[in-house]
Amino acid sequence: MTDIARTAAAGLDEAAGGGQAVLDRLVDLLDLEKVEEDFYRGVSPAHSPVRVFGGQVAGQALVAAGRTVPEDRRVHSLHAYFIRGGDPSVPILYEVDRIRDGRSFTTRRVTAIQHGKAIFALSASFQKDEQGLDHGEPMPDVPAPDTLPTFGERTAGFGLRFTERPRPIDVRYVGEPPWITRATGERPESNRVWMRADGTLPADQLLHVCVLTYASDMTLLDSILARHGVYWDVDKVLGASLDHALWFHRPFRADEWFLYDSTSPSASGARGLATGRFFAQNGTHIATVVQEGLLRVL
Repeated sequence: MTDIARTAAAGLDEAAGGGQAVLDRLVDLLDLEKVEEDFYRGVSPAHSPVRVFGGQVAGQALVAAGRTVPEDRRVHSLHAYFIRGGDPSVPILYEVDRIRDGRSFTTRRVTAIQHGKAIFALSASFQKDEQGLDHGEPMPDVPAPDTLPTFGERTAGFGLRFTERPRPIDVRYVGEPPWITRATGERPESNRVWMRADGTLPADQLLHVCVLTYASDMTLLDSILARHGVYWDVDKVLGASLDHALWFHRPFRADEWFLYDSTSPSASGARGLATGRFFAQNGTHIATVVQEGLLRVL
């Protein structure tokens, strides 16, 4: 393990709450160690749940893919499957397969490996900047993020275990969060949160995309649970991401506010589907996400 990796693994555990120190350690976690050509190694923070956080392995895999792509090509989509739960106590090996290098598009496939087995698989496509048709969905009319309570203020007194972990992403719920709507009997059809990296990020556009990828796995499945009045840490819910797809429409900065508007069109067979749209604070539609999750209510 490199010195950077050791610092990152320990630092996220030592830093409390959020802020620049916690964000810097997330950036360190995304700065993978090159082991060999097309092979990279990543680690998890010491303060981790039983499994590796899905947004972390997706972000690290995208970093591995991006390290093999020319800088003039931006990632525009990724498709991923979560195959096995990751072990946060050991490093993750990322193997990059250079599928295609075309004149306009570059395609990469990344396999994340632990204990000799694949735990995650990602395909990502990168494109040179081009001019073309341009439109996007309008952003919902919501209050500005600075007028909303902080995540700490929203969770105070509820005894939710996930709030104990350091948080590199500042999250502000637009409406009542799902652990409150569960108690009031409301069944909201959407889950809307403002998000931003809790500090300042370097200018590297790939890093901003990877941080948004990390954040995209934080609240998406909440839109499914809220429809049924159940929630993590309050009810007996077993959940895991099964697959994840993201499309990046326009450049953005992940350390500036973006609205994450998510809904769930369907749930059945112990699986739920959630979709989400990301908007910059000026209303620009910057990304779209779809995820299916395993959700067992015990």
